[in-house]
Amino acid sequence: MIPPQEASVRRREIEDKLKQEEETLSFIRDSLEKSDQLTKNMVSILSSFESRLMKLENSIIPVHKQTENLQRLQENVEKTLSCLDHVISYYHVASDTEKIIREGPTGRLEEYLGCMAKIQKAVEYFQDNNPDSPELNRVKFLFERGKESLESEFRSLMTRHSKVVSPVLVLDLISGDDDMEAQEDVALEHLSESVLHDVIRISRWLVEYGRNQDFMNVYYQIRSSQLDRSIKGLKEHFRKSSSSSGVPYSPAIPNKRKDTPTKKPVKRPGHEHDFRVKHLSEALNDKHGPLAGRDDMLDMEIDAYIHCVSAFVKLAQSEYQLLTDIIPEHHQKKTFDSLIQDALDGLMMEGENIVSVARKAIIRHDYSAVLTVFPILRHLKQTKPEFDQVLQGTAASTKNKLPGLITSMETTGAKALEDFADNIKNDPDKEYNMPKDGTVHELTSNAILFLQQLLDFQETAGAMLASQETSSSATSYNSEFNKRLLSTYICKVLGNLQLNLLSKSKVYEDPALRAIFLHNNYNYILKSLEKSELIHLVAVTQKTAERLYRDHIEQQIQTYQRSWLKVTDYISEKNLPVFQPGVKLRDKERQMIKERFKGFNDGLEELCKIQKAWAIPDTEQRDKIRQAQKHIVKENYGAFLHRYASIPFTKNPEKYIKYRVEQVEDMIERLFDTSA
Repeated sequence: MIPPQEASVRRREIEDKLKQEEETLSFIRDSLEKSDQLTKNMVSILSSFESRLMKLENSIIPVHKQTENLQRLQENVEKTLSCLDHVISYYHVASDTEKIIREGPTGRLEEYLGCMAKIQKAVEYFQDNNPDSPELNRVKFLFERGKESLESEFRSLMTRHSKVVSPVLVLDLISGDDDMEAQEDVALEHLSESVLHDVIRISRWLVEYGRNQDFMNVYYQIRSSQLDRSIKGLKEHFRKSSSSSGVPYSPAIPNKRKDTPTKKPVKRPGHEHDFRVKHLSEALNDKHGPLAGRDDMLDMEIDAYIHCVSAFVKLAQSEYQLLTDIIPEHHQKKTFDSLIQDALDGLMMEGENIVSVARKAIIRHDYSAVLTVFPILRHLKQTKPEFDQVLQGTAASTKNKLPGLITSMETTGAKALEDFADNIKNDPDKEYNMPKDGTVHELTSNAILFLQQLLDFQETAGAMLASQETSSSATSYNSEFNKRLLSTYICKVLGNLQLNLLSKSKVYEDPALRAIFLHNNYNYILKSLEKSELIHLVAVTQKTAERLYRDHIEQQIQTYQRSWLKVTDYISEKNLPVFQPGVKLRDKERQMIKERFKGFNDGLEELCKIQKAWAIPDTEQRDKIRQAQKHIVKENYGAFLHRYASIPFTKNPEKYIKYRVEQVEDMIERLFDTSA
């Protein structure tokens, strides 16, 4: 049970708390009543505002619609007026532009093209909207007249400003590739910047609006003429240079061009020309006598043609660069093909003429003509990659022209090489043509000169021979294969030459002179091979060639030495009488000794008289043969003289003992010396 006192306290707490809750409840009730009143007032205000908005909207919407209609009407009126102005302007185009069209575009191209644009739009308008209008015919007439004027202006600009490239500039352009120390590149400016701009504007207008491609024909005809004339001008420059200098131009001697700004020497493109070309052409003129002036003129023609080939490549490249700015892309290759035809055909025709001349000369066995083919063919093959690049995209017939010429030259060159080898083998043994002193035959020097010339054209000559190969081993040509072919060819020529020399030597009745002749020729061949390094080329297929020639030379020396046997046999110990010192000789023995002295003296005098007129051009070989012969004679004659000089075999010893050993040596020393 809770004590009475605690219960009373707890009841009071509860009563106080209840009273507080009743007060709170009364406050909340009053607040809700105020909130309801405020809500009713707000609803009333909003209802009134909504009513007023509806009234305003009903008043504004009709006004807005009316204003919008008025604005639309105003825009339509403005558009109509603008269209009327636009249409009316087409009717004024003819009168506004007629004077300018009539006067032409010269000096005011942009203004003229602007008028043409207006006329074109007028034509399109009348065609679409009023095709029966007389104004259509008028603007059409103006358009056609304007187009003709533009075409005429294009032709005029190209004609007036397309200039032939001077030979000096062309030579600078060619030599620019070889001159690594050139300070600046040589550039060609066919048309000035302003003229080029006008030409490009006209060409683009004609393509886009004129619907006319005739101007492309005009372009290639004019530029083709300039290209052809530039190359011909270069050739004429060489001709004039050769005639004005008093002697034909020779590329072997680089000359300074005084009229050239850069003062560069004229050099053959791609390689230097060896003076041996001229020398060989003189030596190989088929023994018909010197052809006055021909070799120098031929040299000039070769050099001029090689320069013209390089000039064509450079000028054609320059023409294509110019063409790409003026001619539409899809017409560029065809136009370029047409543009280069005349110049290219001229070069190919001249090349074929050179081939034709070479063929005729080869028939006459004039092998100097092949010299025109070698340097030209080498240059054509060196230039072919640039040619192919320049002609990329042209017709197949155009691309095949250079390969055709190269094939023709290779065939002709190969024919010349084979014909030369056969001619060396079959050259007739003409007694009147044999050297009386047994020196080197003209055939030998000619053959060696020809082979030495091949050193400068190893790749070219090897390719010539390879072009005629039909064996399976020649299916794929390479430098090594060509070198072996050339080596085989040289060995063939040397073999033919050796056979012919053996045959020719039979013309000599004296075996000793025959031996001297063969010795001189073999020695000349060997020394020439070694001096010109032909021996290395021969060694590619014939390793023992040098040793074989030395054996041949030694064999001929031994043959020659046998000619002295008829002299030395008289003083040899064979069949000499045997005697005792102090014993008187019998008449038969004295007579034998006299005959031996007389035979030796007569033989010595006869041999020295004959062989003194013979020649051994090689000093080393001449001294070697003399020394060997002096040693043999000295040894035999010295011993003979020592044995019999003190024997009383005659009352007149000076009649038989005519020469001392030293005198005999001196006589032998004067052998092979026609000047003594």
